[in-house]
Amino acid sequence: MSAAGPALPHLRALSRFAFAGAAAVGTVLLALPASAHVTVSPGSAQPGSAAVLTFHVPNEEANADVNQVDLQIPTDHPIAQLLVQPVPGWTISVRTATLAKPLVTDDGKFSQAVSEVIWSGGKVAPGQFQDFTVSADPLPAGISQLTFKTIQTYSNGDVVRWIDVSQPGQAEPEHPAAVLTLSAGSAAGSDSAAVKPAAVPPSSSTETRSAGSDAVARGAAFGALACGLGALALGWLNRRRRTVLAPAPTPAPAPAPIPTRAPKSPPAGATPARAGSRRDTARH
Repeated sequence: MSAAGPALPHLRALSRFAFAGAAAVGTVLLALPASAHVTVSPGSAQPGSAAVLTFHVPNEEANADVNQVDLQIPTDHPIAQLLVQPVPGWTISVRTATLAKPLVTDDGKFSQAVSEVIWSGGKVAPGQFQDFTVSADPLPAGISQLTFKTIQTYSNGDVVRWIDVSQPGQAEPEHPAAVLTLSAGSAAGSDSAAVKPAAVPPSSSTETRSAGSDAVARGAAFGALACGLGALALGWLNRRRRTVLAPAPTPAPAPAPIPTRAPKSPPAGATPARAGSRRDTARH
């Protein structure tokens, strides 16, 4: 009993930690999907160059598939030639818009440009993602970034609009649009890359940071899960230990025996009284 006494408070503390750990697991796991935005890779490219752009589209729902992705191409700074890489199982629909002012490039004059690319008929299951790739030639010059708005449709009818534009000095919006930074010092875009879009690996710093942050978040989630399960096990051992080490009930003391009186012995030499002695005495 003396050895079990000091251990029980520690086990009770671990039991309380078990519930805290389980709550932390739930919080971390629920927070994970928030980091799964639609992103573009590479994150930066050189203005005026040809580049292969890959859009990373994750499924954020638990019970529905992504069955349509609608990528909107900016037309205020149009891309003269935009080609779409086929994706097995998906149907591609390309829409164009007539430009208010024709676009002149080394390849000629263009009065129309692609304004929208729609992939449909495929499936991105829960817990999975799909990459959609296009080749842009050339990227616009004279601007610092291109914003690609994306509309994601699920099999249960849910629609997620990745169209919010981040503002300097403000928190990131809930559904940010994918942004390609245009920098003269970037060597991400090249004519050779545009010729073979499938051979370009997603090696941009933006995607690497995004993948790294997702990996860290998931690692933290599984670490919290392990801690929570371990603490729950210790809590169960605490309850079992208290049950095994509980003191047995003390039996009630037996009632004290009632003393009995022994009959008095007659004095030595006395004659025991006989029946009828009183009548004899009366007659005399």
